[in-house]
Amino acid sequence: MLSAVSLSLARWQFATTSIYHFIFVPITIGMSFLVALLQTTWYRSGKDVYRRLARFFGTLLLINVAVGVVTGLVQEFEFGMNWSNYSRFVGDVFGGPLAMEGLAAFFLESTFLGLWIFGWDRLPKGIHLACIWVVAFATMLSAAFIMAANSWMQHPVGYVVNPVNHRAELTDVWALFTNPVFLWGYLHIVLASLVTGALLMLAVSAWHLRRGKEVSAFRLSATIALAVLMPAITLAMFIGDELGVIEARYQPMKIAAAEAQWTTCQPCSFSLFQIGGGSNDQTPTQIIAVPHGLSLLATNSWNGKVIGLSELNAEYQEKYGPGNYVPNVFVQYWSMRVMAYVAGLVFLFGLWGIWLLQRRKLEHAKWFLRLAVWGFLAPIVMNSAGWLLTEVGRQPWIVQGLMLTKNGVSPNITTLDIAISLTVFVLIYAVLGVAEGVLMVRFARRDLEPEQPTPDEGGGPSEGAPETGDERIPELVY
Repeated sequence: MLSAVSLSLARWQFATTSIYHFIFVPITIGMSFLVALLQTTWYRSGKDVYRRLARFFGTLLLINVAVGVVTGLVQEFEFGMNWSNYSRFVGDVFGGPLAMEGLAAFFLESTFLGLWIFGWDRLPKGIHLACIWVVAFATMLSAAFIMAANSWMQHPVGYVVNPVNHRAELTDVWALFTNPVFLWGYLHIVLASLVTGALLMLAVSAWHLRRGKEVSAFRLSATIALAVLMPAITLAMFIGDELGVIEARYQPMKIAAAEAQWTTCQPCSFSLFQIGGGSNDQTPTQIIAVPHGLSLLATNSWNGKVIGLSELNAEYQEKYGPGNYVPNVFVQYWSMRVMAYVAGLVFLFGLWGIWLLQRRKLEHAKWFLRLAVWGFLAPIVMNSAGWLLTEVGRQPWIVQGLMLTKNGVSPNITTLDIAISLTVFVLIYAVLGVAEGVLMVRFARRDLEPEQPTPDEGGGPSEGAPETGDERIPELVY
């Protein structure tokens, strides 16, 4: 049995690499969709300003993709090195969606991204536009396969455990993609990604609007960002609420921990803020409580019943054996509220922006623009809190009801091995983070490229454009 220190270090290592990688994934999904929107508008309207904006924000997309891919590859090796027992148990289930993600989604994304980068003024406009839409589709497809695998860990479906080798074996691949945890969780991720991309585009646009240069162009990008932000954040909050009902059905311990609800209640109030409630203090003081709030969130019923942590733990002990099956209540409670409260602030901020647009005062609203420049941090905080809520809430299970996290670690790995690799990863990721930040800020502050004549209706290079297009490629691959 691996020591508690080694187990903690292994968990910290995977958590560090996962949450770091998860910063870039929503940006990639959201920005690819928004760049595709900009290029579509150029294709339909013929206005060169949209082409210039598509190339400008496309550069930011490419920087993010480059760093995001690098950080994601590390996790593939961690499965086999730090978590070999887990990989041996779930390999027959995980192999399918992970292979689909690599061979289908990632292949499509990388191939068509390359065609899009080098296809400016080489490919017909319609085909070139299709390339960026394939990239946007592939990023969402990639997320679908990863979410299908992750959702199986939350709610295992479509499998049997082989009595001979004691491994989970997939019997119904379709069940992975009809898993209710996957369906609601995947929609939530996609919408959160659109919110992330929209706030990043709005932040960059706000910075340029404050400078007073290319005002007409960046007002357009800010308008598109707000037009995507409002429906996305509204739907994300609704889907998140329904996801809570699904998790209450299949992972009641997670929802009870998110409210620090130690005793069974019916109806149940939702605490906006409370003191205490952790594992060492099971009698929290609710500062502000919303009557029937938890019942609605967890059951969609005014008087719904929520089973408490103490009763659930006793039930799990009887079913699975002695042990503590309660996750970190402090992390669960505050992760849920940080995610929800930041989402609410983003919604109100988006309404403010729409109001300013309607009054044609957006580029003159100094406080809105100042806040918008830093607004891109909001989805990073919101997404990270949501990730903690999902993954920490499953503990102590690495696969809900089938394998405990402590049983999934590699048996022969040493504490020193994990400590060294964790330190190296933290240092490397810190360097990559700085590089990403410097490049994103540098290119986000650049001016748009000069205007060019509108291309001919039939597509292909525009009159007077360079024959090879080499002059424009460095902006996208620098």
